[in-house]
Amino acid sequence: MPESGPQPSSPVNRLTLRSLLLAVLLTWLCGFWVRQAEIVALTCQVTESVPAVPAVGVLVLLVLLNPLGARLHRWLRLSRTELLAVYLFVAIAVSVAGCAIVRFLLALLPSAFYFATPENQFNLVSRWLPAWLAPHSDPVILGLFEGADDGRVPWGAWVGPLAVWSVFFLAVWWTMFCGIALVRRQWIEKERLTFPLLYLPLEMAGEERQESALPEFFRNPVMWIGFGLAAGYNLLNILKAFNPAVVAPGKYFDLGSLFTERPLDAIRPLVLHYRPEMIGFGYLVSTEVSFSVWFFYLLGRAEAVFGRIAGYDQAGFPFEQEQSMGAYLALAFFLVWLGRQHLSQAFGQAFLGKAAEAPRGEPLSYRLAFLGLLAGFLFLCWFCWYAGMALWVAVVYLGLVFAVALVYARIRAETGAPLMWLFPYYQQKKALLYVFGSAPLAPGGNVQTLSILSLLTFLSRGYFPALIGYQIEGLKLSQEARIPPRQMALLILAAVAVGLPIAYYSHLIPYYYHGAGTLRGGIWGTGLATSEFTEIVTFVKTPRPPDVPRTAAMGTGFALASALMVLRMVFLRFPLHPLGFAMCTAYGSLVWWSFFAVWLTKIAVFKLGGVSLYKKLVPGFLGLALGHFFTAGIVWGLLGMAEGEVFQRYGVWFG
Repeated sequence: MPESGPQPSSPVNRLTLRSLLLAVLLTWLCGFWVRQAEIVALTCQVTESVPAVPAVGVLVLLVLLNPLGARLHRWLRLSRTELLAVYLFVAIAVSVAGCAIVRFLLALLPSAFYFATPENQFNLVSRWLPAWLAPHSDPVILGLFEGADDGRVPWGAWVGPLAVWSVFFLAVWWTMFCGIALVRRQWIEKERLTFPLLYLPLEMAGEERQESALPEFFRNPVMWIGFGLAAGYNLLNILKAFNPAVVAPGKYFDLGSLFTERPLDAIRPLVLHYRPEMIGFGYLVSTEVSFSVWFFYLLGRAEAVFGRIAGYDQAGFPFEQEQSMGAYLALAFFLVWLGRQHLSQAFGQAFLGKAAEAPRGEPLSYRLAFLGLLAGFLFLCWFCWYAGMALWVAVVYLGLVFAVALVYARIRAETGAPLMWLFPYYQQKKALLYVFGSAPLAPGGNVQTLSILSLLTFLSRGYFPALIGYQIEGLKLSQEARIPPRQMALLILAAVAVGLPIAYYSHLIPYYYHGAGTLRGGIWGTGLATSEFTEIVTFVKTPRPPDVPRTAAMGTGFALASALMVLRMVFLRFPLHPLGFAMCTAYGSLVWWSFFAVWLTKIAVFKLGGVSLYKKLVPGFLGLALGHFFTAGIVWGLLGMAEGEVFQRYGVWFG
């Protein structure tokens, strides 16, 4: 990417109405793709990848068609700015339809009613769910799971609750964006974070005045070597789906299966996941982060073995996710602390100086950003309280959600790890139960707070807050493509506003036509929803005390991440990175092997050819990521729309 930093003399490329209309149209078309591939056939989770597969597909399509459009008429040629704007819009809007966002919400809203029996006593929960948040009508709920008699969606029953939840989603999105707007200058211009995930779309879009038929990236033989390796890997797996006799590498190798006897069985899970996109983007990550990821993961496996030797057999030990939650909270604190000078200057400029206009390069004025952050957070707290949640629970829960989101944004900006789930999922809610127990959340057996909290599980067990990564990347993209920051802000906000109704439509149409219960995957999150409600009923009968071991694990994670931050501030070349620790404890089983492979590769590259060889190989590793997205995501995702049993033999999940 070009050098970061303000470029006042650079020309400004304004977004065009043409590009926005094209983005909306392509998002709508991608909605059909998502509906068939993820909801009906369930062969490929194209929205779960980072970046979203449909966005990559759209960019590939537009780049390939651009030379043809230019030959037909000059007006049909899209500029680099327009290509990148369409890419980002589609990436955000399509991701809203992901399994753990709208799909999860649609599982949470009706499950307490549909699965209620006298034995499970879900009525203790459903009685506290307001009609303006969830449909209560039996025909509406039965039609969702079993199919409507006429196959039509009862939009009249859904429009009210979905409108309310849309306001909630947009409020969360706005609040996160205001926070990102406040740290933009610190991260992008002062710290000059690298944003590895943006290398691919920027290279694919090419230079602004591209004279050749295709950007240089697509004419680089090194890129095609990487592309071919990823494509070949996936093609073998695809051929095996058609012919089981074909020898294929599969998606992983379970190294932990070799350890079956105590105490070494505690080393599991120890799985070698083959993730071409993780290796491709991981090549751009610093060796300190990649080393820290696999080092801390294997250290955690060793910790589990030693715990087994010591006779400590509590399920979940050594509580990696809880440690990650503590690490995320520590990192959130340090991110604010390290940026305190910039934030204090921004605050002074907002309320002590002239703040009517945004400073150069900023998407919002500092005054609007501060007030928007506060107003958005207060509105969300009020929303939860009005729905029936205790106010203090709403404040703490939402605070944890936004703290985790801030750190995830930092991980995307600094490491570029292409994984939507790379945060301590579920822990934002579970932390409340670990620390306080269930009694304060259900005083006197009143489960109103817990019932509303269960509807908001998609904020912790789902990944809507993780879309914040696209916000900070969008602001960096604004600088690289020289798009006016305020226009980029409007594009980022509009993408969710457009994505939500498309997501609702894409889900409810097949649910009421087929019946969600008859589809291969049902509604993602239904099992999680019923377990939530079962747990609430259990708390009424047997309150849960505070969980001391897991609370201690959060404290340990907080202390370790804090110590690592201090050590890196004191010793500039200290090899262990706190982000690596937070990442590996959040989802280390999926990422450790890829980062280990990248770490070894980069060491060899720097020893053999230094920085020069490293730069020459960058297109090859980007090609590795693109080849995986193209073959496993675009090609296989489109073929999987056919619903054949053969396509289910090679299910591709990017999460």
